[in-house]
Amino acid sequence: MRHRRNFGWEFGGNRERASLWRRLSPSQLFVGSFVLLIAVGTVGLKTIPGLYVHQPLSWIDALFTATSASCVTGLTVADTAKDFTPAGQAWLLVLIQCGGLGIITFTTLWTVSLGRRLSLRHEALTASVAEVAPHVDYRILARDVVRFTLAIEVVGALTLYVDWGPQLGWVEALWPSVFHSISAFCNAGFSTFPESMSGSWITSITLTVIMILIVAGGLGFLTLEELSLWVQARRRRRPFRISLHSRLVLVTSTILIIVGAVAALALEWSVTLRDLPPESKLLHATFISVTARSAGFSNIDYAAATDATNFLTIILMTIGGSPGSMTGGLKTTTTALLVLLAWSRVGGEDLVSVWGRSIPQETMQRAVGLAVATVAFATLSVFVLVAIERTAIPHHESGGGFMKYFFEATSALTTVGLTMGVTRELTSAGKLIAILLMFIGRVGLPTTAAAFLVAERKPSRAFRYAYEDVAVG
Repeated sequence: MRHRRNFGWEFGGNRERASLWRRLSPSQLFVGSFVLLIAVGTVGLKTIPGLYVHQPLSWIDALFTATSASCVTGLTVADTAKDFTPAGQAWLLVLIQCGGLGIITFTTLWTVSLGRRLSLRHEALTASVAEVAPHVDYRILARDVVRFTLAIEVVGALTLYVDWGPQLGWVEALWPSVFHSISAFCNAGFSTFPESMSGSWITSITLTVIMILIVAGGLGFLTLEELSLWVQARRRRRPFRISLHSRLVLVTSTILIIVGAVAALALEWSVTLRDLPPESKLLHATFISVTARSAGFSNIDYAAATDATNFLTIILMTIGGSPGSMTGGLKTTTTALLVLLAWSRVGGEDLVSVWGRSIPQETMQRAVGLAVATVAFATLSVFVLVAIERTAIPHHESGGGFMKYFFEATSALTTVGLTMGVTRELTSAGKLIAILLMFIGRVGLPTTAAAFLVAERKPSRAFRYAYEDVAVG
């Protein structure tokens, strides 16, 4: 009898857990996967032996590091090169790779590889592919995500290895090549070099390869898939139309890189770039522009850069990369739609059109709403971090502290990872704020809100209220 009662209780418990699992929304499933990854990463940093050169991290620093790696941010409270052993760096790399691709990607790939149909929740997570590029099969895309990642990271690692071998030694160069290739493609910004990409031995080939990896990881897998399909069509001499989404991604990314590079070159010509030859200045300025939108590798000391350059970096960080990529920020397509909206309003047009296509009003409303919510939340984040870290410090005694924490909060929220040198000076409360910002920046503000703020369904109204206008501007 006791055995039956226990069996019945366990069966009922399993049924309740299964029911709870089925009730999870796609947003909750996505957010929960990162919570799980961060938890595993934190516990691993505290319990796995042989990860540290000296003293292990405290719980708050382990949580910070695991969040930064899982959310591919790059902010560190410990020196990756000096404080972690190769085993510790490998653990961070596992978190970076899993966080960059996302657990949902691995789950989708595993399900598809077994020949099974995706659940409705998984299909909801990939529904945007069918909306913007109906000619792309999301099941094939799930496979190609891993294929692209492995192929690009292998090529990047081999190129870096060939470049670093003569300088570091062929054995010593192997691990840094693998680490930096994965970190760069995932836009994580973690480096096994204490000076990141600002060392005197860093070559132009290194900077170029890192930039290519960063850009490839920031375009988004849908765009990479369409570029692959376009190349295949060209070889077979078949027509293929790249979606408006990918065209906006490519054009906007190119414009941002060029404009950012020109601005950085002009602002830092005689400051942080003053000791470099002209051709190297251009390369480093381009690197500043590329890394600022999500990667987090630093080739200059941002604490020694001009305020104008740091503010330019904040703008680029806020824009971020592209949807469906390893990056954070507002995203290139959202920024492009806002610019197109302003242009159409100046021209007196009601619809937003580009390249012979009109953007749906619902999409424009989402873009505007996302921009407003992101700017509002970023502003609140800066205020909270400054209030916590600079309590009771008058402005004339702050020594430019506001810009440093403005930079830090934006870097955390946009998962960039650049810093002006205040990360390791944060209090425990400041670290918790940064952890929250990195998490929200990786999973996305709308997804986070959808996961935790589940609104009660209301019956649709059969009427509407009368219109009444409001003066604007």
